[in-house]
Amino acid sequence: MHQIKKIYCRVFQGVFKFALPFLPYRTPGIVYSVKKIPEIIQKKKCGQALIITDQGIRRLGLTSRLERALLDAGINYSIYDSTVANPTTANVEEALDMYLANHCDVIIGFGGGSSLDCAKAVGARAVKPKQSLAKMKGILKVHHPLPLLIAIPTTAGTGSETTLAAVITDAETRHKYAINDFPLIPKYAVLDPKVTLSLPPFITATTGMDALTHAVEAYIGNSTTPGTRKNALMAVELIFKNLDAAYTDGNNIEARRNMLKASFYAGCAFTKSYVGYVHAVAHSLGGEYNVPHGLANAVLLPFVLESYGEAIYKKLAHLAVAAGAASKDTPCEEAASAFIQAIKEMKKRFQIGDTIKEIQEEDIPKLSHYADKEANPLYPVPVLMDASELAGFYYALMEEPKDSKAAESVEIEMEASHDQAGN
Repeated sequence: MHQIKKIYCRVFQGVFKFALPFLPYRTPGIVYSVKKIPEIIQKKKCGQALIITDQGIRRLGLTSRLERALLDAGINYSIYDSTVANPTTANVEEALDMYLANHCDVIIGFGGGSSLDCAKAVGARAVKPKQSLAKMKGILKVHHPLPLLIAIPTTAGTGSETTLAAVITDAETRHKYAINDFPLIPKYAVLDPKVTLSLPPFITATTGMDALTHAVEAYIGNSTTPGTRKNALMAVELIFKNLDAAYTDGNNIEARRNMLKASFYAGCAFTKSYVGYVHAVAHSLGGEYNVPHGLANAVLLPFVLESYGEAIYKKLAHLAVAAGAASKDTPCEEAASAFIQAIKEMKKRFQIGDTIKEIQEEDIPKLSHYADKEANPLYPVPVLMDASELAGFYYALMEEPKDSKAAESVEIEMEASHDQAGN
């Protein structure tokens, strides 16, 4: 990265870090059962709910307990169940039409990160009907309080139930972007392990590693606080203690409960301290090829951590202790290596590979540009990289580099990243 751009990024990030204590972050109220939702709605004097979910969740009958609870309480509701993975602007507009047609005053996001992000975006459009989502892209452009927003995560990974971000894909261009503002933080997060019991093992694994990525990127970044560091460490410890159990026995209610807690803690960490290049690259892959976000994060995580080199050895050593991969007396470099190796072994146990087969070499300049634009200057990464350096990750994830130049590019970019460890 050019030196002037580096200075600009670090100054921008420094201003945000200084402002952290003064910004209106808040933690959602936690509810542990969907049966408590009618009580919340009545307390807030609302009466017409829109449930935003996807067809898979609906087919599995996961919304039935919520629907019965609402009906028993005399609360009317409508359901939008056409949310897709990596929700699009079209999804948001369709759900918004249903919200307005039925005079709703409550939005309930029910599902994975896609449904929760769609719910947030519908809320943003509801309070800013004359402004497109594209105009809200970036930070602090929503401004207005949203209708009562309740998030019910059915996967333990996205952390969307705690965050100020909604990630949306433009239905026409396939460009994926984030909307970040404090009103998008849900009022309540429902951590009900029963709605996660039917989650297939592979989705359990990739969403769990999504939560791990949130915790790790928040912890190794340059904008941490004592609170976000504590949350990240708790999340890492819970994930390493419970994800394998949830993966091998989907009906292990205690493991499911602990993974929901881990996702929540990781979400609390990264909504203040932000993420890094793993997310920036993963978002571009989701937007262009519809690669599931958790899978992309899981594949990418060890590649990016290794590229940061010694700049994160000390912080990875702390994470290694939390994960049980090293002791407090283990030298930092050795502990850091053990932590990355533990992630690689986790990927193998969960049958998560090291490639993204959808990547086309001719798309890499565009994808790396998107990642650069998303991450810089906002993400307080430990080592700064520009688009040309980020391109190395896409080449590394290809099943087979198209030619020797592509393979050589990977090595050059990774070496360049190591050389910038002090940035």
